Amino acid sequence: MTVRAFSTSVLGGRSLVYDPATELTHLAPQVLPPGRCWLDDTQVTAWMAVFQRQVATAVPFNVCWSPLVRCNLTCPQCLDDKTIEELRGIERARIARILATSGTLGLDISGGEPLLLRDLTALGRTLRSAGAVVSCTTNGWHLARRAPELVGIFDAIRVSLDGPTAATHDHWRGAGSFARACEGIQAAARAGLPVQLHYVVMRSTADGMQQIVDLAARLGAGGVTFLQMLPIGDGRALRDTQMLSDDQARTRLEAVMPPPGVRVRLRTREIADAFTVVRADGKVWRNTDQASEISALRPLVRAEDLHLPVPVLQGSAS
Repeated sequence: MTVRAFSTSVLGGRSLVYDPATELTHLAPQVLPPGRCWLDDTQVTAWMAVFQRQVATAVPFNVCWSPLVRCNLTCPQCLDDKTIEELRGIERARIARILATSGTLGLDISGGEPLLLRDLTALGRTLRSAGAVVSCTTNGWHLARRAPELVGIFDAIRVSLDGPTAATHDHWRGAGSFARACEGIQAAARAGLPVQLHYVVMRSTADGMQQIVDLAARLGAGGVTFLQMLPIGDGRALRDTQMLSDDQARTRLEAVMPPPGVRVRLRTREIADAFTVVRADGKVWRNTDQASEISALRPLVRAEDLHLPVPVLQGSAS
């Protein structure tokens, strides 16, 4: 049993419980006080997962905030738009305050590479101030060095890997990146930070899915989220050669046998559709067309700018 932080919200007399590691929202069998709470993750995992389109609320369950485009790696499947101009520190602080009061259950700081931000911990403190749980998605290069300062601020760390070995991962991310990521994962786990691995499913990486869950167990990570590749940003160039259908990815996942204590999930493109992102320009962006495109909606000036349109709420979940 592992007790860790989750966030809850009461809707229609039922409690929604958001997991900052897996990004899943679960339906609790009993009403829980809204806000941050500490729960047994084995128990929460057993509760039914619900997706945004199944719940009549305009507030996104979770939001990914990418406050910078800078990165020390150049991954060919990167989703970010490198042409976007980053806001200055004072504007990042403003965005963080808006996100903190948005009513969103989970907030994730991504990038670019968020561990390049000197004000990362200050932003994390602001984000969690109103009751949300906060995570950070990183390539892991600087994680071993910065893990101690993230404790007590971030509720989960997600580390992106593109292969279960140095040969495969470094092919995509550059020499030395696998060793640095593994060192960071172990350091974060030792520091008591829940760690979830992120693994993009592509034609050239799908054969490593079993090996990556075995690696997660060895490194002390609690689980693996398999992400369907999205043809957004640099990933557009890989659309024709690397993309698997959601059904093909599900079939691959069915063959994976996770070691005890390692949770696995697949984020399909269908689930990723309509996902809300705040990019480094301070604008609200949303995945569209089964997450094959992303569109800028409006500058984030108030929390309501994050709200989902009514047509999204009328769909069905994957």
